[in-house]
Amino acid sequence: MKRPEILSPAGNFEKMRSAILYGADAVYLAGQMFGMRAAADNFSLDELKEAVEYAHERGVKVYLTLNTMPREYEYEKLREYLLALSGIKLDAMIIADLGVLFLVKEIIPDMEIHISTQANAVSAASCLAWYKLGAKRVVLARELTLDEIKAIRAAVPDELELECFIHGSMCVSYSGRCLLSGHLVGRDGNRGMCAQPCRWNYKIRSYEIVEEKRPDAKMEVQEIDGETFIMSSRDTCTIEHIPELVEAGINSFKIEGRMKSAYYTAVVTNTYKMALDAYFSGKYEYNPLWYRELESVSHRDYATGYYFADSHADANLASTTGYIKEKSYLAIVTDYDEETGLATLSQRNKMTVSDDIELLTPGKVGESLKFTALYDEAMNEIDATPHPYMTFFMRPECPLRAGDIIRMR
Repeated sequence: MKRPEILSPAGNFEKMRSAILYGADAVYLAGQMFGMRAAADNFSLDELKEAVEYAHERGVKVYLTLNTMPREYEYEKLREYLLALSGIKLDAMIIADLGVLFLVKEIIPDMEIHISTQANAVSAASCLAWYKLGAKRVVLARELTLDEIKAIRAAVPDELELECFIHGSMCVSYSGRCLLSGHLVGRDGNRGMCAQPCRWNYKIRSYEIVEEKRPDAKMEVQEIDGETFIMSSRDTCTIEHIPELVEAGINSFKIEGRMKSAYYTAVVTNTYKMALDAYFSGKYEYNPLWYRELESVSHRDYATGYYFADSHADANLASTTGYIKEKSYLAIVTDYDEETGLATLSQRNKMTVSDDIELLTPGKVGESLKFTALYDEAMNEIDATPHPYMTFFMRPECPLRAGDIIRMR
């Protein structure tokens, strides 16, 4: 069984570095045009070139999202953008629109093509059509069950790769194709500008929604602390089902979250990497601490999406609460001096000498970390680190390494 690729989100350079350090085999990111996450930091052309070089030096692939559905007047700008991208050694472009695919083929004929989940591929027939048009990979729609994915895998050539989202946010609309944001606030969700109105807190005067011609099809509405979420989907989490996903023949495990933090990227990538390592060691045993790791990041209630229930079942029920807050990400280690035992850190949130903290390092779950003192840049002993991104020093009980994360326990 071929080991699946771990594909992690890279909303900016810091998030990309976190993804790579914590085990990503590939990252997906966007330039400043034609990507479905226009609100992410994204990458300028110069930054894209630098990002590709950085990733390739570490054996990691880079896929560019080009997955909006451009209107007629946008194609001239798209052509100019592709010409500018042609000198950057991207590993693939993620595309949803047929016109975009053919324009990429014209301007960058050797570019590897991945078909976005926005294209809503839910059948072998659809996958085969994209394959015949030159696609190397299809990102299947999230609405498929695991059995349906297995059936598609059995019906398409081995050379056609299948990619599936295995963790992160889902959408109540069909693989993200939605008109709600454009209708309410004039921001087209199909062109990267979704305002996520399905996540908003709606006030409802009673506790049931009933369509007038279907009085028996009642939808219960729960209000907690004055908040009601009637469309917000749960987040996908499949960490307990790694063997089934691998054995289904999925080639790439995709993690959602270009808008999430660098901490989120590190933790989720690290956790699925540990699970895959365990599976391919030949001595797989599920570790409940993996789930604890995933609970430490910002998320909505977890579910397994549609993998084990079809899209007409309760796979995507609205959450009764909003985001569950992540553990406080206190600092990242930038250097460690073995002679002095001092670690250099960059602050992310205020930390005090009395905090009960954990160390997160690649390939391991979080572990308690003891330290004796904190120091400022002048090596004065301090009680806290109150300034954003300040450099400070710590004397930990064990050696650290660059990229290690310090968080609240």
